[in-house]
Amino acid sequence: MALIGDKEFFKGIGEIKYEGRDSDNPLAFKFYNPEQVVAGKTMRDHFKFAMAYWHTLCGTGGDPFGPGTKSFPWAMASDSVKAAQDKADAAFEFITKMGFDYYCFHDYDLVDEADTLSKSEERIQGIVAYLKEKQEASGVKLLWGTSNCFSNPRYMNGAASNPDFNVVARAGAQVKIALDATIALGGENYVFWGGREGYMSLLNTDMKREQDNIGRFLNMAKDYARSQGFQGTFFIEPKPMEPTKHQYDFDAATSINSIREYGLENDFKLNIEVNHATLAQHTFQHELQVAANAGMLGSVDANRGDYQNGWDTDQFPNNVLETAEAMLVFLKSGGLQGGGINFDAKTRRNSTDLEDIFLAHIGGADTFARALLIADAVIQQSPYESLLNKRYASFNSGKGAEFSAGELSLTDLYDYAKGKGEPEQISGKQELFENIINQYV
Repeated sequence: MALIGDKEFFKGIGEIKYEGRDSDNPLAFKFYNPEQVVAGKTMRDHFKFAMAYWHTLCGTGGDPFGPGTKSFPWAMASDSVKAAQDKADAAFEFITKMGFDYYCFHDYDLVDEADTLSKSEERIQGIVAYLKEKQEASGVKLLWGTSNCFSNPRYMNGAASNPDFNVVARAGAQVKIALDATIALGGENYVFWGGREGYMSLLNTDMKREQDNIGRFLNMAKDYARSQGFQGTFFIEPKPMEPTKHQYDFDAATSINSIREYGLENDFKLNIEVNHATLAQHTFQHELQVAANAGMLGSVDANRGDYQNGWDTDQFPNNVLETAEAMLVFLKSGGLQGGGINFDAKTRRNSTDLEDIFLAHIGGADTFARALLIADAVIQQSPYESLLNKRYASFNSGKGAEFSAGELSLTDLYDYAKGKGEPEQISGKQELFENIINQYV
């Protein structure tokens, strides 16, 4: 295990190994076996698991009703640069002990924002140099970078969509710095999440101008990155609400429409978050399928919401059945295009032991691994695929095939229907499909 620095933050915790489902060791994988081949690829390659800098290292458990409950040993230094280095040491210790290959960050997760843009850039450049050493020593890679253009009060009315050009320009400068950092670290992708790219009231909003400005902004960022040699994929991460009432990237379908409208389809795909999908009143698997249908299934933020809470709780995934249904889409779509599975999830406010961070990530990885095994077994061993194909068999021959090939007119449909009489009622067999999934869980 390659570590730089003179501290061990997670004392008493060694490398997390796969021990199988019968193991009673809480600090071991029960289902995630990185080298196990499933559907032609190892689990490691399917998932490309990544640690989220913001929740894992920065989230101290604060909520609207109280301050944080967690005191992290890497957050003790009063000097911002030293604190950033300690955080990086903790990050790479954690990632290597977990056996993961990737991490993700927002710019100011890495180091605190300074009081001027120039000083902030200097800080980021300094921590990037430190992180490059960490990457070279450990082999850990950057899955994607992004910029936090939503927390600072200057972005209260949005970033790229802001009605004040001065704020739009500041957001552009911040994105440039974040792109430079991502490129310097060999980042494989770059994400745009429009945290406040939306509006609360149409009365004071020129929606068309704001959306056009976002499209223009994304093209500028893409053009700059390409000019600097960035070969990776850009992702948009849909979210329906919270904090803005009407989010411009509401869901996968909305985001795909925007990507196409502004000519970004050759460079952009989607980063689908589970909890964002459910906030949009969709399922995770629905959003994956919409993205896959458009050839834009790029990456995943793995978490879950709470059925009793109506906000983005970012809990670690543990629902095997729901994840198995999502993995059916994942496998049938050929997996992710460029991205991986980033644990955009946080331990609960009252989970205050450092060990809990490991337990949460182990559980999340095992949930996805078990779901992948189930989905593969369903596809390979059950009648699921043949039953699904049977439902649409009428489009495989005769007039149905002609319709699918675009060879019929509306009059042709009229003539055909007139000669056939009332169609036969055919069951959707939903319960049978559900039972098949349950059989393999």
